[in-house]
Amino acid sequence: MFSPDVVCLDFELQSGEGFDILRQIKEPSFDVIFTTAFEKYAIKAIKFSSLDYLLKPIDLDELKEAVAKARHQRDTSVYRQQIHTLMQNLGKEPYQQQKICLATTSGMEFIAIKDIIFCKADGSYTSFILNDGSSLLVSKHLKEYENLLSEHLFMRVHNSYVINLREVKKYVKSDGGYIIMSNDMHVSISPRKKDDLIDSMKKI
Repeated sequence: MFSPDVVCLDFELQSGEGFDILRQIKEPSFDVIFTTAFEKYAIKAIKFSSLDYLLKPIDLDELKEAVAKARHQRDTSVYRQQIHTLMQNLGKEPYQQQKICLATTSGMEFIAIKDIIFCKADGSYTSFILNDGSSLLVSKHLKEYENLLSEHLFMRVHNSYVINLREVKKYVKSDGGYIIMSNDMHVSISPRKKDDLIDSMKKI
């Protein structure tokens, strides 16, 4: 029986979607590199799961890099959890996706989106502040998470902060304006974001 180590799987197949194949394999023993000619919602679901994808036309160097990365990883149980997270999220609209996979220095963390209070820029890293009092440091820029979380009632209120609007406790006008979050931490707000914040809070 043929047992591949890495499979390149197109989103759109003649017989259906590539994801339909994964749904039939409960415990994949291979790594998957997704490919597509279209940048659409499925890519966001893949990013939430910290999995790899390539846009067509496929660049040979990018393909080599993706295959090399797949060959040198990975904790099988963690990878299966990434696939499981992906399949859960794919069945929902982007704003309904439940979990995000964060690659930290110690490994992969699977976090419920609702448990994120805010994200803070830390140089080229991003700190995730969670409602259990813990924090996670991830080696990606805040901008990436601003884009990923924008449909989940998260908002960029400052160059250094993306907040969960559901976790806002109070807006304080004094001292230039700042926000008190549900964990009582203070978050700075850019003056140009003040009106947008107030409007957004009214819609929740």
